[in-house]
Amino acid sequence: MKVAIIGCTHAGISAMKQCLKYYPDADITVYERSSEISYLSCATYLHIGGTVDDLDKVLYADPQEFRDQNVTMRMQYDVIKIDAKEHTILSQDLKTKKFVNDDYDKLIMATGSRTSIPVIAGIENPKVMLCKTFSQAHKLYEAGQSHHKIAILGGGYAGVELAEGFVKSGHEVILFQRNKQLLNEYTDPVIADKIHQLLVEHHIVVSAGTNVLSFSDTADQRILVTTDRKNYEVDMVAICPGVLPQSDLLKGQVKLAKNGAIITNEYMETSDPDIFAAGDVAENNYNLTVDPIYVPLASHAIRQGTLAGMNLFGHRVKSLGTQATTGMLLFGQTVACTGLTLKAASKTAFDAQSVFFEADYRPDFMPETDHIAIELVYDRKTRRVLGAQLMSPHEVAQSANTISVIIQNKNTIDDLAYIDMLFSPNFNEPFNYLNLAAQKAIDQEYTHQLKLEKTDS
Repeated sequence: MKVAIIGCTHAGISAMKQCLKYYPDADITVYERSSEISYLSCATYLHIGGTVDDLDKVLYADPQEFRDQNVTMRMQYDVIKIDAKEHTILSQDLKTKKFVNDDYDKLIMATGSRTSIPVIAGIENPKVMLCKTFSQAHKLYEAGQSHHKIAILGGGYAGVELAEGFVKSGHEVILFQRNKQLLNEYTDPVIADKIHQLLVEHHIVVSAGTNVLSFSDTADQRILVTTDRKNYEVDMVAICPGVLPQSDLLKGQVKLAKNGAIITNEYMETSDPDIFAAGDVAENNYNLTVDPIYVPLASHAIRQGTLAGMNLFGHRVKSLGTQATTGMLLFGQTVACTGLTLKAASKTAFDAQSVFFEADYRPDFMPETDHIAIELVYDRKTRRVLGAQLMSPHEVAQSANTISVIIQNKNTIDDLAYIDMLFSPNFNEPFNYLNLAAQKAIDQEYTHQLKLEKTDS
């Protein structure tokens, strides 16, 4: 059986590994536009900030290791056309410019996403750079060696992390965000304000609620950033906007969502049973609303690619869906989020409420401890946990993973309040801080119920 995989970053690599494992007799051909595979884009800010000294070390897979397993690796090939009815692929070797015709029995679309470039006058200026791919990371790093003042567009994870990277490498940074709140897709205002303040404390100028209108050259070879609030002169600009699924090759041949993402079932099959999709090109199932969601994350790509490769010639494992769990380390503080924010939950059928909990993570008699802030979101009617956001100098990322499991299993605040967790003064209080946050939610609901009863009487 002939298997074609288009795209070889996280989803494509994961799919290929599983296909080699479960279907060793399959004839596998991979098409990839770039000369390298497996770049983790989060390494860009780590390299700029000095944590990672060599971007090449971030590449966790080499095309040769798959060639050694008899995979045909067509590197620097651009797929021009897919004919789903005929099961054919037309591609072009970008080095020789020759066209290649091929056919397949099963196809895995792992084409990923493309940067959603904002419509801003002057954005084609060479001093305005993108921040996503391996080659773009190199260009951004090199430009930073001779430019001091940096403007960054985008207040999501990528923009905030890149701002940290440039500050750590001695740059002056201005961060622009169109929304009034940083990380507005992942956090509610309380945690977002703490992140905002953390950036300001590290001398980053944060211009939230700002529309960038244009970029233009100045007489002294700098770049003028014109906004609807004020103008700024900088040396270079980095764009960290959103992304769009690269599904054009299958338009009109499989079912697509409104944003162009490929719709799949729980086995990663598209509406064409011989075509699978995984990663940034595909949707995921959001467990809280039981609706499809487009959240382009490396963690999703790897899981979806794994499932696509496993299920290629038979249903083996279903997707568990997602809680869109994310995290980052920002100036020594862990920020981790999972599930719905209160704002997002309020737009659903849930009767959403939240509680904010703050405390030290372990007893005061210990030589040192760290403060933890948690916003826990839940449904008043069912008491089901809907989401959480955590921030602390202490490592709370795994606690977000715990909440992800709680959400996955539809547990309530009552479950979370008294669920079994270890105790040691080295790690926590007798009740873990997640227990305590849930207990505060229970107390809040008890008080709320008493007020309702008093009103009714």
